[in-house]
Amino acid sequence: MYVPQSFAMSDAQLQQLLAEHGAGDLVTATPVGLLATLVPFVHDRSVGPSGALLGHLARNNEQWRQPVTGEALVVLRGPDAYVSASWYASKAEHGRVVPTWNAVTAHVYGELVVHDDPDWVADLVDRLTRKHETGREQPWAVTDAPAQYVAGQLRAVVGVELRITRIQAKAKLSQNRSPADVDGVLRDARASGDAEMADAVAAARDRTLGQVPAPTDEP
Repeated sequence: MYVPQSFAMSDAQLQQLLAEHGAGDLVTATPVGLLATLVPFVHDRSVGPSGALLGHLARNNEQWRQPVTGEALVVLRGPDAYVSASWYASKAEHGRVVPTWNAVTAHVYGELVVHDDPDWVADLVDRLTRKHETGREQPWAVTDAPAQYVAGQLRAVVGVELRITRIQAKAKLSQNRSPADVDGVLRDARASGDAEMADAVAAARDRTLGQVPAPTDEP
């Protein structure tokens, strides 16, 4: 991943993305070619020096059965959105602007370990459930379903663990634009209904307050 300095993600931002992301694309190079599956993951910081991403695949999914060549990759995403050049104040000043795409993303590399163990998978499913149900008005718990039914569902999946070896992360949130341009992005992102992106841009602006922007839109 190409990461210009102005878009480098801080460790705090990275840990937040790892903790709060929804699902990521698990990509593996195998003897039958590249395989990929969208997988909900939970981040476990206690595993090894860099933590691990824990998830599961359907037992009928061929990906977990195929040996992995080298590192496996999980692509995680935060908010992303199109940014129109018309949102920039500098469009009216000199017109030397182009559209771009703001995004928060991380490429997480590591060793993929398969866990064909009902107890390991049961613990993972409970952790994933609590992660996404916490804060809901009527949170669902695994114990809400009949035990025999849950046991059958667990037999249909296989656990996977990405033991993290390295991470490349980027938060491209208009940090390279002038304060007036950022104000325009905030205003029009909110006007278009994308509050998540507007909030992310606002947070990035607060972190980089006082820095001189370099007006370029590298992907």
